Amino acid sequence: MSLGFEVGGLKRLIVGQRIPSHLAHRERFGKSTGLAILSSDALSSVAYATEEILRTLLVAGTASLWLVTPIGCVIAGLMLVIGFSYRQTILAYPNGGGAYRVAGENIGVIPGLIAAAALLLDYVLTVAVSIAAGVAAITSAFPESHLDTVQLALGFLALIMIGNLRGIRESGRIFSLPTFLFLGSMGALLVVGAYKALAGQIVPIEAPSAAFVPQEAASLSIFLVLRAFSNGCTALTGIEAISNGVPAFKPPEARNAVITLLIMIACAVTCFMGVTLLAHSYHVIPAPEETVISQLSRAIFGGRGLLYFVTQAATTMILVLAANTAFADFPRLASIVARDRFLPRQFANQGDRLAFSNGIVMLSLLAGVLLVAFHGDTHALIPLYMLGVFVSFTLSQAGMVLKASRERKRGWRIAALVNGLGAVLTAIVLVVVTVTKFDARNTLSTPVTSNSERASGETSAAGRAVNCALADPSTRAWPSTHLML
Repeated sequence: MSLGFEVGGLKRLIVGQRIPSHLAHRERFGKSTGLAILSSDALSSVAYATEEILRTLLVAGTASLWLVTPIGCVIAGLMLVIGFSYRQTILAYPNGGGAYRVAGENIGVIPGLIAAAALLLDYVLTVAVSIAAGVAAITSAFPESHLDTVQLALGFLALIMIGNLRGIRESGRIFSLPTFLFLGSMGALLVVGAYKALAGQIVPIEAPSAAFVPQEAASLSIFLVLRAFSNGCTALTGIEAISNGVPAFKPPEARNAVITLLIMIACAVTCFMGVTLLAHSYHVIPAPEETVISQLSRAIFGGRGLLYFVTQAATTMILVLAANTAFADFPRLASIVARDRFLPRQFANQGDRLAFSNGIVMLSLLAGVLLVAFHGDTHALIPLYMLGVFVSFTLSQAGMVLKASRERKRGWRIAALVNGLGAVLTAIVLVVVTVTKFDARNTLSTPVTSNSERASGETSAAGRAVNCALADPSTRAWPSTHLML
């Protein structure tokens, strides 16, 4: 038996049998599969976006954490505007390409390439951040396990790569269940949490043993609030994914993509605002060894029981599989750019399973390098995140304004207004994100202390005051809270 035959047999075992090109139409997906594959990034962002806001605000002390609610409302509003804007993009460009096509055709070749480069970079970071966050959910559920986060992250990365090399339809079957399990578990968490809040049964969560508490609380400046807002804007990532993958839907492609986009926006806004309001109501304080979702699940479901572990398992799966959105869009966008001869032509080639295999493998390699370089730490990767996606948001919506004003079709004024508003808002967010990320290292250097350090008495007067509040949840300096539905 030749070596080539053995390698070929191993490839068939891992990837599957070759699919003839004339059966390519069977590899397209419907709305439910499209929601699972292309929306997992946007839906999973709720698992860590609220936590990023809280971590930033905590620099100014626990009394500043009430700002998580108004910041969350602004982000949710921005999510709705961007979602409606991308609805216009899908209808105008049913052949896909998203921001690359919009900017390239309406602004210029260079802006189009900038949008493409920004999106490709963002997809690499999406894979790294999503898998790292999924591993963090596992370590939160099993804090005594001492798992090697990098090895675990690379293992998940390899599984997702293999799943996508098997083709769109096959990956859809594999990855659909975790998405709907996450939506179901989040629905249960929000319903039970809201019921307890309305019934007056909320018991503030006791601070974890290593909560992020500043030794000396910084002043609550506008800059700090803006940085909390910029970190929370991770909730907006993934909204553009459906516009890039319109050709992957079954006919009518644009209509199915628009319906999927609207469902995704509704689910993402509901989950994000639900988690934000519950985190405020339950007085959640972020900690390195336990995520905000884990703390909420433990408080709402009454400890580490069955529902808690189901929620943690679903969160882990959606966070890891959020990377699948990037695996669906990175290779497709790279193939479009390669057909325009701005990337090597190999990215335009489809493999035996009619997937863009070269793009999938390249994405896996780049994300693996990031995971190793940053030791699989979500919070170390977040500062690199979001810049690319907001560049593409701004260019895409600006291009749609120019397109609408040039063609002047029926309803063009409304379309131009919506896209113009989206372009202005995302440009402002891009500036805020850029400025705050550059100064993030200085802000993050604010000293923090854990409960174990506090026990040794090595804290300042400000730290001791905060510690007293943490020791007795009923005495924390929180404003009166209400769960608004």
